[in-house]
Amino acid sequence: MKKIIVGVALFAAAGLLFAGGKSDSQGSASQTAKPVELVYSMTAVPTDAHAGAMMVFKETVERVSGGNIKVLTYDSASLFKQEQEVSAVKSGQADISAVAASWLTDGSPWISMFTAGYIFQSYDHMTKVLNGDIGKQAFERIAKEQGVRPLGAEYLGTRQINLVEDRAIKTPADLRGVNLRMPNSDSWIFLGKSMGANPTPISFSELYMALQTKTVDGQENPLPTDKNAKFYEVTKSITITNHLVDSVWPAINEAKWQSLTAQQKEWVLEGVRAGIKYCDETNLKAEAELIQFFKDAGLKVYEADLNAFATHVLDQYLKSDFAKTWDMDVYKKVVDAAK
Repeated sequence: MKKIIVGVALFAAAGLLFAGGKSDSQGSASQTAKPVELVYSMTAVPTDAHAGAMMVFKETVERVSGGNIKVLTYDSASLFKQEQEVSAVKSGQADISAVAASWLTDGSPWISMFTAGYIFQSYDHMTKVLNGDIGKQAFERIAKEQGVRPLGAEYLGTRQINLVEDRAIKTPADLRGVNLRMPNSDSWIFLGKSMGANPTPISFSELYMALQTKTVDGQENPLPTDKNAKFYEVTKSITITNHLVDSVWPAINEAKWQSLTAQQKEWVLEGVRAGIKYCDETNLKAEAELIQFFKDAGLKVYEADLNAFATHVLDQYLKSDFAKTWDMDVYKKVVDAAK
């Protein structure tokens, strides 16, 4: 009888342990499901494709996570100005922002390779590099160096010259003396200089007024941005220079990223992929239609000598201090990816 009691007790203990193990597993699942809130801030106006991509990200992440992750979105520089966004994500004041490579060069000088004029020959070339193995390795390195982790690259558009006056630009010599608005970072300023212009830093949120008052002679942005920000209302000409196949990188605070479970990370990445698809398709479609839109709006549209620009600009970069920081093996891989 004693043996039976002991056996029952052992069986009960085993059952209790089994139940305890199950309970621990459920506890882990509960921890996995701990709600997360992400603050997503950007400078873009609601009509910009990457602002739309932010909303697609929000909808996708909240849906696939079953509400486990909530995304709070802020556009139009309502939380931080363009110049403040990277530091806001680094400090954790914001969790995610759409960050251009140019804003990351101070902390990772080698990343200026991806900001160089004519480094990418086309949209396909850019997305193959940045959303492929080269991009993954670069983004991992940025996360370690700066505490900000890019999660992918959205196509912002290919940047063109937009002037207050009706003026054709054929070669870099035609930009001599032109006060061309550029974002305020060393890499952006160098791009303006390499193209032959006099770069003038002005915040994006102040650019419309600067064009309207002729504080600057012009600006350079992708055609969808020119339309969405209504720059065509205060300018008279556009020259197709294709000087930068531009992208923005949804980037998350690294500590926040590491605090997420594997499942939560996958939900976030699913949102990023959905945002990239939306942004890229929207901007590619817009670019195909916008030349006629600007002509109908009364602007003159000119074609630059692309070979003259590309040769001059890349030569300026390769001779510069920027190129001294580049990993030339990676540079070669980027160039070869276009073939």
